[in-house]
Amino acid sequence: MIIFYDIPTKWSGVAWSPNTWKTRYALNYKGIPYKTEWVEFPDIEKHCISLSIPTKDKKADGSPYYSLPAIWDTDTGVKLSDSLEILKYLETTYPNKPTLFPNNTQGVLTAFEGAFKGQLDALWEFILPAVSPAMNPRSEEYFTRTRTASFGKPLADVVPTGAERKAKWAKYKADLDVVNEWYKATDNAGPWLLGDALSSGDLIVGGFTIWLKVLWGEDSEEWKDISSWNNGRWARIVGLLGQYSEVK
Repeated sequence: MIIFYDIPTKWSGVAWSPNTWKTRYALNYKGIPYKTEWVEFPDIEKHCISLSIPTKDKKADGSPYYSLPAIWDTDTGVKLSDSLEILKYLETTYPNKPTLFPNNTQGVLTAFEGAFKGQLDALWEFILPAVSPAMNPRSEEYFTRTRTASFGKPLADVVPTGAERKAKWAKYKADLDVVNEWYKATDNAGPWLLGDALSSGDLIVGGFTIWLKVLWGEDSEEWKDISSWNNGRWARIVGLLGQYSEVK
């Protein structure tokens, strides 16, 4: 049994984090038994330290930086954080389950994550202010306080307005157009990045896309806009991954 540590929303049983969604999709796709334990944002560091969950990430001052997702595989004793490292662990430890890296593509799909995230730079100012309203009070206060300090201004003032908003939203669409071209190369074979084979790349794209749907809501102008782009590709990927989106 895997214990999967995720960050809750104020809506019971609703997951939101793009990075933890990668893990949830992978666990459901591979059919690995697991249960979710929810950890509020300000408790993540203390929780990981108490369970001796390692991290390779560092804060600006050089001290360890703890984040979720994290897992504890009670069958093997392994405790692990970092979404990509978790995907690699699940693939190695449960090789008889559906593969996350078809046809020996672990190297190129690892590189894909960085390339895809590089196309999201224009998104952050739009979506980050929508995170804290979805959280429980303690996490909302923590996220708002720490991100306000990072931006140097209230989160409400981070979202672009007027002509700047129009230009940056267009930039985000143009960046997703690039990712769309990557997908189009295998459209004749199937709906996934590798054509007919679902892979970790699709879980990464799906995780960052369902994040937007959850936080903005499917009736929002932002989600309706994104859903219409690239012949509906992004909403379609979220829909196809719906069978692997159960929150256990």
